[in-house]
Amino acid sequence: MASQFEGRVVWITGGGTGIGRALALEFARRQAIVAVSGRRREPLDDAVQAIEEAGGRGLAVCCDVTKVTDIESAVDEIIDETGRMDVVVANAGYSVAGPFEELSASDWTRQFDVNVVGLAMTVKYALPHLRETQGRVALMGSVAGTVGLPKNGPYSASKFAVRSIGQTLTAELAGTGVTCTTLLPGFVESDIGKVDNKGQYRPEWEDRRPKKFMWPTDKAAKKMFGAIKRRRTEAVITGHGKVVAFFGGHAPRLTQTMMGRFGQNARKKGE
Repeated sequence: MASQFEGRVVWITGGGTGIGRALALEFARRQAIVAVSGRRREPLDDAVQAIEEAGGRGLAVCCDVTKVTDIESAVDEIIDETGRMDVVVANAGYSVAGPFEELSASDWTRQFDVNVVGLAMTVKYALPHLRETQGRVALMGSVAGTVGLPKNGPYSASKFAVRSIGQTLTAELAGTGVTCTTLLPGFVESDIGKVDNKGQYRPEWEDRRPKKFMWPTDKAAKKMFGAIKRRRTEAVITGHGKVVAFFGGHAPRLTQTMMGRFGQNARKKGE
């Protein structure tokens, strides 16, 4: 039986590693044409090989989402190569971390340039083509976009913004045939814990996120793929993520009290 994504064109930013790569393989198993983009060529080429081994057709497109010209060029290249676009997953992002008082204006600007402006421009330039195919938009948010996390102010703020963008797009696209799914994962295996505040990959760094809560990338990608396929408006991924999102929305005072305690503990450990 043919898959509904057979021959369909999927563009995933940040598609060379982590969640982006795992999502690319999910679409590849349905015989999709998957374009993966990112700043580093080597991971993209590796991802393309894996996509083709999984049954899809791969395309590596170098793109820095903080540069509008790169985004425009990426869209043009994908359309020139394939003639269409059916799904765009705005996944590229990273995390700026640190105590609020130690973060500079540049830290905040870099965070929003990638996670918010880069995401918004990715969708902006893909939308005309998605309208032609009544396609799908997927935005990579985070459970951190439902509750503010201590020592993660810029990242949490950027993901709150992504959630707002998702709600705005859902409203604006109503009746067009194009849908928007905002994905809100909790802790998932990825390289995000090995990227510094300037967006530089540090392979020697230890990922300090709690391992007992960490979901395998492929498990999370399957859930995300299902949400995109069903055109869900929003999907919280991981069990602990659902708990955090529930309490953040239904018991904000209790949640902020708990986050305050986490912040106090983190401050004591740093002293």
